[in-house]
Amino acid sequence: MQNSNQLNVSVGNWFVTILLMAIPIVNIILLFVWAFGSNTPECKANWAKASLIWFAIAIVFYVLFALIIGVGASSMFSGY
Repeated sequence: MQNSNQLNVSVGNWFVTILLMAIPIVNIILLFVWAFGSNTPECKANWAKASLIWFAIAIVFYVLFALIIGVGASSMFSGY
């Protein structure tokens, strides 16, 4: 008998998952629930953890980009 966390996730379940990921704020909350929840299938938990890592990488790049643009704009207008 398989553990409930080892079961495959159906196409319908993935369909609903992708739909929920399109809702702002809800998607971040659900990723944490699925990544660290005890009743989540292992494949969905791993996917949620990977998605959270990609979100963290994107945030770091956005912050770096904003800092570079901010410093550039600041230095451009500092002479006036």
